[in-house]
Amino acid sequence: MKTVKVKDITFNEGAPKICVPLVGKTEAEILDEVAYLNSVDFDLAEFRADFYEDVEDFAKVQSLLKKIRESYNKPLLFTFRTHKEGGVHEMSEEKYFALNRAAVESRCIDLIDVELFSTEEEVKKFIAFAKENNVKVIMSNHDFCKTPSKEELVNRLVKMQELGADITKIAVMPKSEEDVLTLLSATLEMKKEKGDRPCITMSMGSLGVITRLSGELFGSCMTFAAAKHVSAPGQISVKDARNILNLLHIS
Repeated sequence: MKTVKVKDITFNEGAPKICVPLVGKTEAEILDEVAYLNSVDFDLAEFRADFYEDVEDFAKVQSLLKKIRESYNKPLLFTFRTHKEGGVHEMSEEKYFALNRAAVESRCIDLIDVELFSTEEEVKKFIAFAKENNVKVIMSNHDFCKTPSKEELVNRLVKMQELGADITKIAVMPKSEEDVLTLLSATLEMKKEKGDRPCITMSMGSLGVITRLSGELFGSCMTFAAAKHVSAPGQISVKDARNILNLLHIS
């Protein structure tokens, strides 16, 4: 199983890494969130660009990324979550990839999220572009309505590997305890049989909280936790996440 190193953190080594979302609507709100991170114990931050009110203005996005970098030195993940996968802003696929290219070109990010269910040719071209610019790619898929079968979850994660993602990610919504077990079972199959690189999985909502904390056992290398605001249902506070992950790692 490969590891992926980004600055001073290594995915697939030790306890799962903690990522905190930046979900402010205005530049001032986002920079305030960044300043708040100085008092938080976390590993990397995710700029959720779909929350940003000026996301359609790529020059403003690049300017904001540069301002974030003036006071923030840890790994930075850039994510525009599309509306169909739970994001808050609608954007055409053409503009989606143009925005992601602009983020890479800013030279202020270390990782970028690309959704699996985009046009495959565009995905492949963008992954090549990101890697040429030393930006790691997290390929993702989100289902806020249900939990697909174990076979389908594994197939999607394997497809992400085949497309060249550095890290694979899938998040689903459980309707029962059995759904949570389905997600964990798929994660474990990737860890033991099908996976060859870091993988992030989670079952969302209150039913799925356990999946955000048990990654070291089942094979998920990162979890999302809230510093000031949550970006998805089921996220717990970063302080609680660190305490529990440390306890499980030591044990």
